Amino acid sequence: ALEDFGYRAIVAPSFADIFRSNCTKIGMLPVELPDADVRELMVAARTPGTSATVDLEREVVVMPDGREVGFKIDPTIRHRLLNGLDDIGITLHSIDLIDRYEAQRERRGPVTFTAV
Repeated sequence: ALEDFGYRAIVAPSFADIFRSNCTKIGMLPVELPDADVRELMVAARTPGTSATVDLEREVVVMPDGREVGFKIDPTIRHRLLNGLDDIGITLHSIDLIDRYEAQRERRGPVTFTAV
């Protein structure tokens, strides 16, 4: 539902492991900030025209007053999100290795061929 409404990042003091994992699998960034900073964002959000920026490349949230608050994210997840990769996309990066393995692995039973 959050993705359907166009959310690309969620800021909170903490996340359950399953929720965090599910967010990253659909391309949404879960950002953990200290409770006081989250509260500051919530108060600021009540004022029309106020904005904050989540910068994944630099791993900071730029608060409405311009102050930057750093956050940490797993480097693998960061890479996936910055490059728009899902599980299939990551697997396809290794397609040459997969093809080589499939060509060389031992098979049991009859080998079938496709008629050309």
